Amino acid sequence: MISDYIPVIGLEIHCELSTNSKVFCTCSAEFGGDRNTRCCPVCCGMPGTLPIINQTAVEYAVRAGYALNCGINKFSVFDRKNYFYPDLPKAYQISELNFPIVLAGEVPIEYEENGEKKKKSIRINHIHLEEDAGKLVHDDLNGVSLCDYNRCGVPLIEIVTEPDMRSPEEARKLVETIALQLQYAGVSDCKMEEGSIRADVNVSLMRKDATEFGTRAEIKNVNSLKSIYRTIEYEIKRQAQILDRGGEVVQETRRFDANKGETKAMRSKEDAHDYKYFPDPDILQVNFTDEDLERIKASLPEMPAQRRERYLSMGIPEKEAMVIVNDKVISDFFEDCMKVYNNPKSLVNFINGEIMRRINLGEIDKDAPKYTAAQVAHLVEMSETDKVSKNDAKTIFREMAEKGGDPEEIAKREGMIIVVDTTRVHEVIDAVFAANPGPVEQYKNGDKKVFGFIMGLCNKELRGSATPKVVKEELEKRLAAL
Repeated sequence: MISDYIPVIGLEIHCELSTNSKVFCTCSAEFGGDRNTRCCPVCCGMPGTLPIINQTAVEYAVRAGYALNCGINKFSVFDRKNYFYPDLPKAYQISELNFPIVLAGEVPIEYEENGEKKKKSIRINHIHLEEDAGKLVHDDLNGVSLCDYNRCGVPLIEIVTEPDMRSPEEARKLVETIALQLQYAGVSDCKMEEGSIRADVNVSLMRKDATEFGTRAEIKNVNSLKSIYRTIEYEIKRQAQILDRGGEVVQETRRFDANKGETKAMRSKEDAHDYKYFPDPDILQVNFTDEDLERIKASLPEMPAQRRERYLSMGIPEKEAMVIVNDKVISDFFEDCMKVYNNPKSLVNFINGEIMRRINLGEIDKDAPKYTAAQVAHLVEMSETDKVSKNDAKTIFREMAEKGGDPEEIAKREGMIIVVDTTRVHEVIDAVFAANPGPVEQYKNGDKKVFGFIMGLCNKELRGSATPKVVKEELEKRLAAL
């Protein structure tokens, strides 16, 4: 039974850095592009070419280390990791083995499991900088595979954890936390759908009374948080069934089939590569001074934990603050809104209630919205100062989200601007009283519940002439005088 075992989980998280050019040449590192249009003789491994290290990529790796509470190695060396595969034209990958750029550290995570809130720190063994490989494009119809080398040479950091995780949720939360930290640090967009961040997952089981870890399986290139969770969940069940039958888990490399929700064997330990690492003779060692490291560390922006504390100090409830903080795009959008209208609670309520809802429904592309932060801030201000009603503000935003446009211009065009006309308010109240003598008499006799009904009739007639607040005040005065 699964309950008889303790899962032991470690991750190797691969994250592409958001530099303009590749790590050892000047080709664009931007995602996409026509196939094989963003590569050159250097990243394609042509004879006689020499790599030149991208200094920004090195500094981004250090920033990543600081963002994840790790130590930094002042002396780092690049190595050649030798293996043949079609997506690696040089037949070796420039990586780091004995002297990685980032040393050990730990990442705290907070998560909920079985209805219980938990906290834990996951140790980082090291982080090294390397180049990404190309991409194989499989044409099953014609039975051929093609290589796209646009991604080949894109700067990549590999974050190697210790086997500290004991559940799928811990692993999922660690990747989510690391991705958020790196986004805030400004070193990667961490878009899993574009392959910017992916993970190799190592899973083994040990009996509860055991003192040594069991035999592990490594599942390669898992590319979504959901798949990481499902991969580990499946592996735990698979290995438990083998051990329950008295069998032995084989150390092997596997892959995850997202369609079937299961892992499949790729190669066994006997087939594992001997990479025969050796120092790359074409790349000089990397040396940092204390001044270099202080400068890079000082360049780190406000991180999620700091931003959360600042939001809480503004009086924003923790749950609402976390919704904003946990998405850097949305958090930055909120920051820009605050520069225009300094009302944090109202802005957070609108962002969480309207914008996030529409994003989750797929109605808005948060990375390319048709509205600006200034326009949203102005709309919220119009709503809070009773220039438009709360319901009309939602209607205005719907048009802004679908077509774009200035909120005040939309409100004027649709007749939603509220101009308080006290004379008109009194006329409507008198007319409602005359047309509904029964409810008015009920109120006079002490039945206060009919107030909402009467006010609803008045609001319907006074749309655009007075705010619900003004109508309520005037209606209370008139009823009290009866």
